[in-house]
Amino acid sequence: MRIEFTCNGAPTVVEAPEDMRVLDLLRDLVGLTGTKEGCGRGECGACTILLDDEPVNACLLYAPKLQGRRVETIEGVAGSDGKLHPIQEAFLEEGAVQCGYCTPGMVLSTKALLRKNPRPDVAQIEEALSGNFCRCTGYVKIVKAVQRASGAMKA
Repeated sequence: MRIEFTCNGAPTVVEAPEDMRVLDLLRDLVGLTGTKEGCGRGECGACTILLDDEPVNACLLYAPKLQGRRVETIEGVAGSDGKLHPIQEAFLEEGAVQCGYCTPGMVLSTKALLRKNPRPDVAQIEEALSGNFCRCTGYVKIVKAVQRASGAMKA
């Protein structure tokens, strides 16, 4: 089926089977491999994307759900000039990137959180990131990165 949507700000059209997962569509048809498959069951958050500014697990979503919608992947977070987003900078500055597998989902979940709540407290950060697992146990640094990003974006 023909699916038309906006991906990282660009109009995108693909032909995809109705039973294709959004994760596979993004990786295999659109060539955006920053979205990772961790568990394939919606439990780890490695495949988190923003769909109309809301974090969703791309492994649980079928391709037709993208029709007419806005998708943002980790590839769309940095500026068009390649300059890192303040969230990405904060993750680097705080050492919140270890193996990096969870990082795209963490960054996108953080972006959704800070859009809704620019000054979250620790409990709100932990709640917003509760669907994203870091197998390297970098949670303290990740929370600090979100706090740093919150301050940087406010400034």
